Amino acid sequence: MSTPELAAVLGGGANFEALVSHLLSGDDSIRKPAEDLFEKSKEQPDALATNLIAVLRQSQLVEHRIFAAVMLRKVLGKDDPPLLLSCNQQVQALVQKELLASLKDETQKTVVKKVCHAVAELGAAVSEQNGWPDLLPFLFQMIHSPQPDHIESALIILGNLASFMIDGMRPHLDQLVQVLGQCLSHANKDVQLAALAAASAFIQVLEEPAERDKFQHMILPMLATLGNTLNSGDEAAAQEALEMFIEVAEYHPRFLRKSLDQVVSAMMSVTRADSLEAATRTMAAEFLVTLCEARDKAPGMMRKLPNFAGSLFETCMLFLLDVEDDPLWHNADSDQHEEAGSGDLYEAGQENLDRISIALGGNAIVPAAGTLLPQFLQDADWKKRHATLICLAQIAEGCAKVMSKQLGPLVDMCVKGLQDPHPKVRWAACQALGQMCTDLGPDLQNSHHAKILPALMAVMEDFNAPRVQAHACAAVVNFSEGADADMLPPYLDHLISKLLGLLQHGKKTVQESALTAMASVADCSQALFIKYYEVVMPLLYSILIGAIDKAHRLLRAKALECISLVGMAVGKDRFREDAMRVMQYLQQLQGMEMDSDDPTSSYMLQAGARICKCLGKEFLPYLNIVMPSLLKSAQIEPDVKVRDYEEDDGDEDEDDADVERIQIGDKTITLRTSMLEEKATACNMLCCYADELKEGFLPWVEQVTEIMVPLLKFWYHEEVRRAAAQTLPELLRSTVLAHEKGMLPNGAAAVDALLNRIWGPMIDILNKEPDVDVQSALLDSVSEMVELVEPTMLKPEWVEHVFKKFSHILTSAEERRQERLKRREAEDFDVEDLQELEEENQQEEELFDQVGACIGTFLKKFGDSVLGYVESIMGQIAPLLDKSRSAEDRRIAVCVVDDLLEHSPAGRAKYAGQVIPVLLEACTDPNNADLRQCSVYGLGVLAAKAPELFRPICNDSLQRIMAIMNQPNARDDDNEMATENAISALGKILEFSSEGIDANAVAGAWLAALPLTCDRVEAQQQHHFLVRLLEAGDVRILGQGNANLTKIVAILVRVLGDGTRLIEGEVGRRAAALLHQMQGNVPADAVQGPMMALTAKQQANLQVFMSGQIPASADD
Repeated sequence: MSTPELAAVLGGGANFEALVSHLLSGDDSIRKPAEDLFEKSKEQPDALATNLIAVLRQSQLVEHRIFAAVMLRKVLGKDDPPLLLSCNQQVQALVQKELLASLKDETQKTVVKKVCHAVAELGAAVSEQNGWPDLLPFLFQMIHSPQPDHIESALIILGNLASFMIDGMRPHLDQLVQVLGQCLSHANKDVQLAALAAASAFIQVLEEPAERDKFQHMILPMLATLGNTLNSGDEAAAQEALEMFIEVAEYHPRFLRKSLDQVVSAMMSVTRADSLEAATRTMAAEFLVTLCEARDKAPGMMRKLPNFAGSLFETCMLFLLDVEDDPLWHNADSDQHEEAGSGDLYEAGQENLDRISIALGGNAIVPAAGTLLPQFLQDADWKKRHATLICLAQIAEGCAKVMSKQLGPLVDMCVKGLQDPHPKVRWAACQALGQMCTDLGPDLQNSHHAKILPALMAVMEDFNAPRVQAHACAAVVNFSEGADADMLPPYLDHLISKLLGLLQHGKKTVQESALTAMASVADCSQALFIKYYEVVMPLLYSILIGAIDKAHRLLRAKALECISLVGMAVGKDRFREDAMRVMQYLQQLQGMEMDSDDPTSSYMLQAGARICKCLGKEFLPYLNIVMPSLLKSAQIEPDVKVRDYEEDDGDEDEDDADVERIQIGDKTITLRTSMLEEKATACNMLCCYADELKEGFLPWVEQVTEIMVPLLKFWYHEEVRRAAAQTLPELLRSTVLAHEKGMLPNGAAAVDALLNRIWGPMIDILNKEPDVDVQSALLDSVSEMVELVEPTMLKPEWVEHVFKKFSHILTSAEERRQERLKRREAEDFDVEDLQELEEENQQEEELFDQVGACIGTFLKKFGDSVLGYVESIMGQIAPLLDKSRSAEDRRIAVCVVDDLLEHSPAGRAKYAGQVIPVLLEACTDPNNADLRQCSVYGLGVLAAKAPELFRPICNDSLQRIMAIMNQPNARDDDNEMATENAISALGKILEFSSEGIDANAVAGAWLAALPLTCDRVEAQQQHHFLVRLLEAGDVRILGQGNANLTKIVAILVRVLGDGTRLIEGEVGRRAAALLHQMQGNVPADAVQGPMMALTAKQQANLQVFMSGQIPASADD
């Protein structure tokens, strides 16, 4: 860029205006050099500012004046640092003076609005330095002008200044409140709207209630402004006003509390006004729904408003009537017209029902639904019957607890809808059943499968309504995902036959849905599907290789999905040969050039991982086929665009369902979500491969590591971050196993290098991760890595650093807990809010649990070496033991105590006296079996590890342990883990702390309670102890005259029948040898009886042990 050219342009006059003209050109060859020259001109801020002001004030072209105003704002005010501050004092004064003059002199409203934004931005830019002393006096002067345009401009600027520099405005609040109140009553509608916008802006940014309350008296005048716009027929202005009310409701809903009746009544009237545009009505509804969703800021406020929930529910139902029977909807050749006939109100009604059911809860919504829906379902108008069933689908998630008590009537409504003469009603019934299977399952499936499946299969026969057929298949998918395999046998023959018929004779979209249904049924039925494999698989493969044209790409992709799920269901022995053919076909596809929007690509990612899971190590030869596309998808860069909010018209992607739009401050960010979903899927599949193939994944470890480490900070998508966190320890495991099996020449060095690459980024991100679930996954991965490597590989400074991170996480979690406690003190807090808080508490408890697990892992690995670090955060763990905390919080803290007692001798000696009373009390907690389990486990640890510390509490402990074991419901599912840990603790007392107790009585009680079948770790320990006692001929166990042999034989038969799950392999062989010896000393039925109670698989395990061998794997 030549200096003379720049000097000529900045010399002013026609040259600079010519530059502006070029900057606005649609011709790239003209605009691009002009942009470069303009960028260069920023190096001379005084000249640039002077020229922009000259164009703004003197140009005859409106578009040039608009450009000058926008650039004054963006270049002088928004750049960091603002360029205006680089100008000399004279130029700054000139800019300020001329901008204010322009507000008075400019006649074009579009230019004036841009100048208003520039004034506000520049006012904020200079506020912390020289300030703009003349600005506020000028604005207050303008507000008293007789010209409405001047008043409107001043109000626009004041509203913007509220966002930019509220601290500088606070001294003028009283004056502002006065003038805004006056302007809301102005005769000019534009002035009223500007005053409404300004008042809304101040209400939003003022955090102190006392300051906001100064605007309380304006609520009704603000409402009157909305009414004026509606009465004058200016719905565009009304929508602007509604948007401002929505923002107030979102930021400070309690501000509206004193006038809530009037505001809600007015908004409800707008939603019901048939004469208004759909956009106006939906925005009024949005305001009401936003208030419902403000549970953290105004808990219970809307539920306690009389008749509100029922009225809003009815409004949403009326919105659902905005639907027509469009002929295009019946054309089921594609999904293109699935929404045909649905109006804007219908779409809003669907969304709002979903949102209010979640926000207000079932106790508020279900009574309203119970009154209205039966009337609608009996109505002659198909639209009302359709609306009823759509409503059930929408409210099921939010009202699940209440609706679960009414499953029978709900199913009957849906089954009746499936028999309706109108196809759209039948479609809606499929929708309702499918969604309820998801939200109310598995109880719905368990109790009403005999009604649901036959009704859905009957609808599949309706070839005159292909869209209904397809949706019935979709409902079967929902049903299968929540059903147990043992529920399906009575229906499988008929269901598979129906789906095969649809695959052979249905329209394309029906075939696609039938494939998904077949896949889901196979996934649910597992081995039961082997019966149908020979018929189903050839057809699936035929569809896969025959769907080659563009119109059938989704059909091909779904065939691949179905094949992979069927393969997983039937197992590798049945699937192996077909898997080879499928992988060879996928290899051919890889060599073809597929379109970027071909769904086959993303389906291939998941299908390959499923086939890998099915074949296990046998998949290794195919890994080279799937990895290139997988790595490519994992490295997709996000399609992100950032625009100024004011200048984003959204035309490019406004109707694109694949684009998510987020407003942050004055910026609009757009994200293409399908690309992010593909990336997340690929990352999850890489984790799958590494997990399944173990050391076989070694050739890819380095490349995948370099992809995954940066993705720990992929802020656009939490699922990508979670997958990265879960994959990294699997890569470490692959390398460790390869080292242990001699596959790496410098194995230890390779493990150390990989650990050094991933440890730092993983730990650094721990307390920065914003999503609690992902944070839990990160903590779990830290535990895994610590377990995998030698202690010497974890540097002392690393360990110290990670404990500091644990402390930070616990501190943040406690701060969030305190915030939740404050919400409980709110005036309108009610039962529904309590349920929401409990759900949030559960998330936090999972986080606490993961921190506790990490601490335990470090104690197991390092023992006393990390005691100091553990002590540094015990001040944050100990409060969890308080009785005011939840039982889950207390359980987590007791688990940390257990690990300390078990793995740190110094910690045990130091803290046993403090924690023993806690363990004794908690092990008798009547309300929480998990707390009893971990507490009695701690007593067992003390008995085994520190008999001298345990001896004084031995008898007390025995009483409490026996109380757990002797409860009438001790073997119920909820109590079994606590019971088995009590039995194990009894065994440890017998083994390590039997001095001074009635050992014969303890031994008898312990033997009578065996075997352990639930807690695998404790089972293996206690059954090993039993074998040692038997080998030693311990009379306490055998009984006088071997009186206990029959019981012992039954225990051994049951334990050996479970393979290596309940007893270690070598110990099992010893137990089998003992069983051989005992068989001749007991009646035959003492052996045959327990054997007959075993399953065929368990009997096979027993025979393997009895032959002197060890079963290949545990029978879980």
